[in-house]
Amino acid sequence: MRASRLLTVLLLLQNRGRMTAEELAAELEVSVRTVYRDIDALSASGVPVYADRGRTGGYQLVDGYRTRLTGLTEEEAQSLSLAGLPVAAAELGLGTVLAAAQLKLYAALPKELRSRAGRVAERFYLDVPGWHRGIESLPVLADVAEAVWSAHRVRIRYERWGQREVERVLEPLGLILKAGNWYLAGRCEGTDRTYRISRIRELTDLGELFERPADFDLPRYWQEWSEQFEQRMYSRLATVRLSPRAQGLLPFYAGSVGARALREALDGGARPDAEGWLTMPLPVEPGEPAIGELLRFGPHLEVLEPADLRAQVADAIREMGATYG
Repeated sequence: MRASRLLTVLLLLQNRGRMTAEELAAELEVSVRTVYRDIDALSASGVPVYADRGRTGGYQLVDGYRTRLTGLTEEEAQSLSLAGLPVAAAELGLGTVLAAAQLKLYAALPKELRSRAGRVAERFYLDVPGWHRGIESLPVLADVAEAVWSAHRVRIRYERWGQREVERVLEPLGLILKAGNWYLAGRCEGTDRTYRISRIRELTDLGELFERPADFDLPRYWQEWSEQFEQRMYSRLATVRLSPRAQGLLPFYAGSVGARALREALDGGARPDAEGWLTMPLPVEPGEPAIGELLRFGPHLEVLEPADLRAQVADAIREMGATYG
């Protein structure tokens, strides 16, 4: 553990130049006193590190000194696939591992490339979760990830929609991060299924190895599952009239489903009338969720068919009118 920390101190000084004991302590999550001991140990081992006194002082390496101890551990190499996703790496328990891997990468780069990589990190940041989304509690995520890496069967207690809990024995095949939410692709009783990690209430590693199916392609599986999920969710088709304003709002209010429906309608020959209103089919959810989604457009959308949905929207508008007088 200490040897790894000493190497991290060395790489920090090599990549960043002069750093104070307080800055090193913050990076390493140790005390300043521990940093003092680590610096002494580096000096005793022949590393040319020296201290500048005063308010602007700190520790730094003799100009031109570079370490070649930049080999990546297995964990660090795995974490590099998440280099642009620091939040995801932290949720998987790889935050410090990723930081160590990035330090080694920077140390191995020539000075010009290292400077360029630093500028990229300063100017671009990827924030995965969408707006207005809380951070989910994911106490089992690291255990799920370990089972995926090690190809171990697991038993989970899972909360299905409607708050009904079930037990399943799975062969975990892959993890997916979608708009800030984590999902597990797993094989259960010979069928590939998807589980939302935040709904896994308990996980037990059975310690049993399984043979990963050679034909399983995680990106292709997720794409196909997502398309099927959309079809199940938006299983009803409404005919609507959209004002020019509603046509512009459709991708924001109805997401990719609305945007695709608009594009397909225009490609199919649908054209706005003299006032700019466009009549087109729009996939909606069954039941009450559809009413709320359609009411978001206010007076800029009119439901034409089916008749029962038009009547439900009209009833909701009348009730709202009575509430607001």
